[in-house]
Amino acid sequence: MEKLTGKRVINGTWGEVWLEGQYIAEIYKLEAKDSYTRENVALCGSLRDGKKLTKIEGTGSLGMHKVNSRISRLLDDKVRAGYDPEFTIVSKLNDPDSYGEERVALTGVQFNDLTIANWEVGVLGKIECPFTFTDYEYLDRIPEA
Repeated sequence: MEKLTGKRVINGTWGEVWLEGQYIAEIYKLEAKDSYTRENVALCGSLRDGKKLTKIEGTGSLGMHKVNSRISRLLDDKVRAGYDPEFTIVSKLNDPDSYGEERVALTGVQFNDLTIANWEVGVLGKIECPFTFTDYEYLDRIPEA
């Protein structure tokens, strides 16, 4: 096994995102994670409870530089008319010094809110777009060294 060096740690600078097949150039961060809920299970002959996985919840957030009205175009009219649209997000991270590329598709993405206006004099515009998702699939994984 090769000794780990700093250059092998993947750098988010090489991250890319596609929303509904469209490249999102203004992205500066993406986080997606599953949270696990476990219930206690009383076990005969033990003073300790066991644990049983009962729920998985996918949550995440897109961070974008404010350069357009992309998210409002996707959500505004549909949500106000009573529709709850779902999307697909594809994340790609491919640092040239890393051991490979990682791509993952998030499906059933539903945004939790819509930032209508948020600005301040002398401050660069950014928006956070929190979301939930129903499933994911790794399209590429970084191999072990």
